[in-house]
Amino acid sequence: MAGEDDNPTVPLGERGVHRTAPLPDPSAQWVLATPTPPKPQKRRRIWPWLVLGGAALIIVVAAFIAEPIARSIVQGGIRDRVVTELGLPSDQPVDVEIAGPVLPQLILGTLGEVSISSEDVTFDAFTGDVSVLAYGVSVRGGDMAGGGAEIRMDEQQLRALLSTVDGFPADSLALDAPDVTMSTELDVFGLTTLPLGVALTPSAADGDLVLTPTALEVGGIAVSADQLRDQFGGVVDTIARDWPVCVAQYMPAGVTLVAAAVEGEDFVAAFELDGRIASDPALLENGTCG
Repeated sequence: MAGEDDNPTVPLGERGVHRTAPLPDPSAQWVLATPTPPKPQKRRRIWPWLVLGGAALIIVVAAFIAEPIARSIVQGGIRDRVVTELGLPSDQPVDVEIAGPVLPQLILGTLGEVSISSEDVTFDAFTGDVSVLAYGVSVRGGDMAGGGAEIRMDEQQLRALLSTVDGFPADSLALDAPDVTMSTELDVFGLTTLPLGVALTPSAADGDLVLTPTALEVGGIAVSADQLRDQFGGVVDTIARDWPVCVAQYMPAGVTLVAAAVEGEDFVAAFELDGRIASDPALLENGTCG
């Protein structure tokens, strides 16, 4: 039987050599080891954030939708109360503005700033364009923090108010900033009359409007009150004097005149509001003259 040495196809250098499989490399254990499967990654739970984000979006959208509705309701309620409490005509145009978002203020129970305005508002003989600015207005009917009001009157409206003052020549009244002017005739001992023009500066004192003479003219010539007194005596004081005008009788008791001025073509009266006027019915009644 022929062996490998007799096999002419086997090289001579390799005859008589038995081939064996190579030994595995000890450092290559990964070849023999069973591979460990990778750990599955945890999925992030996105749905709670989606739910919260969706809820927040709904709240924001609802707020945007509810805000105009809430504002309209509150403004309408304030307007109706103003008309009722002040006895204004039911069709009196009244503008109401609320500063800032309304919903958060309703939740807190207080409106920070409310402005109310209306033209040609009449309080008996007192007529003018009214604007009110109120602060800290409780939505539950309590006192407010305070506020102020302004009434603007044109020449005709101021003339109507001063026509109620005894002896004041209201028909001759005119506005010449910063004064109110009037003209009349000074009776000199029943013998003659002198044309007298008076410039009056408006102010407020103890809640009354006061018109104080600051300049006099006789026949177009500037004179002083003392000069007139020296010539014509105390008869001058019937005209050249302070003219107090009680306005409290036309206004709610919780409203006090604090300043007056002539601005351009308007006479402007400024008032202070008692914070209790929002909760005390007595302060909505007309005041009295001292």
